[in-house]
Amino acid sequence: MKIPLAICYKAFEIVDLDKFFQQMNIHEYQGKEILKSFGVAVQEGIVADTVEQAVEAAKKMKTDYNSDWVVIKAQIHAGGRGKGGGVKLAKNLDEVKERATAILGMQLVTPQTGPEGKKVNKILVAQDVYYPGASETKEFYVSVLLNRANGRNIIMYSTEGGMDIEEVAEHTPHLIFKEEIDPKVGLQGFQARKIAFNLGLSGQAFKEMVKFVSALYKAYDSTDSAMFEINPVLKTSDDKIIAVDAKVDLDENALFRHPDYAAMRDKLEEDPTDVEASESNLNYVKLDGNVGCMVNGAGLAMATMDIIKIAGGEPANFLDVGGTANAQTVKAGFNIILKDPNVKAILINIFGGIVRCDRVAQGVIDAYKEIGDVPVPIICRLQGTNAVEAKKLIDDSGLKVFSAIALKDAADLVTKVLA
Repeated sequence: MKIPLAICYKAFEIVDLDKFFQQMNIHEYQGKEILKSFGVAVQEGIVADTVEQAVEAAKKMKTDYNSDWVVIKAQIHAGGRGKGGGVKLAKNLDEVKERATAILGMQLVTPQTGPEGKKVNKILVAQDVYYPGASETKEFYVSVLLNRANGRNIIMYSTEGGMDIEEVAEHTPHLIFKEEIDPKVGLQGFQARKIAFNLGLSGQAFKEMVKFVSALYKAYDSTDSAMFEINPVLKTSDDKIIAVDAKVDLDENALFRHPDYAAMRDKLEEDPTDVEASESNLNYVKLDGNVGCMVNGAGLAMATMDIIKIAGGEPANFLDVGGTANAQTVKAGFNIILKDPNVKAILINIFGGIVRCDRVAQGVIDAYKEIGDVPVPIICRLQGTNAVEAKKLIDDSGLKVFSAIALKDAADLVTKVLA
C-alpha cells in the first residue's frame, strides 16, 4: 500500500468540518442576558427550575408588564422547540402551573435533537410581546456569524422570521440578504440603515432596527462569539424591535477571556463523553466510523484519519491527547474510545518530539493492564525519540497490541485487523 508523502488531509472530505470548530452553546435566557448587557432589546423573562418558581415568575411578569398572558419556553440546546411542544402560552396562573408541569422534565424531541430528544431541566417564563396596538406585528430573522471563505463577519437577515431559515433558503432564497463587515472598520451606520430598509421598515420601527442591529453586532464582536441567531426579531405593534429568541454559540478557544460566560456552561446538555474528555484535557470529537484513534497533535490526528481511510476503515473519532501523553491521558483516551460500540480497532499514533516514545509505550502498557481486557485490537505506531525502544516494550509486553514505526506499517496493520 502506497502512502502519499504529502499530507493531503482527505479527512476534510469525510467528516463534517463544523464538528472541529469547538463552540459552547448556551440557553436562550443566558443569550438574552448577554444581549441585554450590550443594549439589545429583548423579550423579558425569568428562568425557573420548578413549577413553584414558574408560578412566582408569572406573578412578577404580570406585575411588571401588566399582561395576563405569559409564554412558557423549554430551555434546551436545540431549536424547533415549539414544534415539539416546548413553547406554550398561558393566560392565568392555573395554566402556568399546568404548562410548567407538562414541560419540566419532559423529553423534548425537535428536528435538531434527534429521535432521542433532550430532557427539559429549566423553563423560561417570558412576557407576552404580541400585544394588540396601532399596527400589526412582524417577525424577522437576523444572525451574525463568520464567513469562513473570506474570514469576514456577515449579518444574514430575512423578512421571513419565525420560520426555519433552511426552508427559506431552499424555497425563497431571494428573501435572504447578507451584509459583509469589513474588519478594519466594523459595522458602519449606512449598513445598519441598509438592513432596516431591506426589511421594509420605516419611521420609528426603522430607527429601532438600526439601533438593534448595531447593538447586536457589538455584542457578537465583543464576546468572541461564533454565532448569534435571533429568530424571530419582532416588530411589535407599537414599533419596538426586540429579540424574542436568542441562539448564541460562544467560541471555546476564546473563553479564557470571558470566565463569566464560561460559567454558563450546562453540562447536562452535553454528551457525557464530551464532558469526560474535556475534564481530562483531551480534544475529542466523536465521528461515525469503526476505527478509534488516539494521537498527539491536531495535524497528526488529521493525517491519522487519512491513514484509516486509505486502509479501508472509517475514523470513529478525533482524539488529540496533547504533547505530553502519559499513562493517565492514554487511559482516559482508552476509556472514551471504548464507550463507542462501533469501534472495531484502535490506532495510537504518537510522534515523540517533546515526549519520549518509550515513556508513551510504557503508558500504553500500564493503561492496558489497568483497564483489563480490551475487547478490540490496538495498533500502536510510535515514531521519534526512542521509537526502537518503545517498539521493543510493546512487542515484549505480551498484550494484544500491534506495534509499528512507519506509517505504511500502521496502515497495513489497520487493514489486517479489519479484515
